[in-house]
Amino acid sequence: MEQRIERIKKQLHSQSYKLTPQREATVRVLLENEDDHLSAEDVYMLVKEKYPEIGLATVYRTLELLTELKIVDKINFGDGVSRYDLRQEGADHFHHHLVCIECGSVDEIQEDLLEEVEKVVEKRWNFAIKDHRLTFHGICHRCK
Repeated sequence: MEQRIERIKKQLHSQSYKLTPQREATVRVLLENEDDHLSAEDVYMLVKEKYPEIGLATVYRTLELLTELKIVDKINFGDGVSRYDLRQEGADHFHHHLVCIECGSVDEIQEDLLEEVEKVVEKRWNFAIKDHRLTFHGICHRCK
């Protein structure tokens, strides 16, 4: 975890930002809960356990900055709640999700399944793709 924080710190510095204690606390919570797709409020409650003086606005600003710098991806699974997901290091694209309509679980697909689709879209519509997201809604293997 410390190595990842150090790399995030370097990313921030390269864009003229500092890894303040509040930002580091937010990053640590995201790393500790990497599989959970936390909302801003979830992140805030977990950060507040360690840093009671931190404010919700600070957590929101930190999450927005991390999203802007592509360290974190902001996602919505159709329930009206924005959630935050650490981007895989070195990944060119956002990873895909499987959302269960029965239990609400969210599983991840790390493999990029859309490379060929991107080529078709770029060629046919002369469109320069910068990123993509794919979410499947269905019934997970646990609920089947």
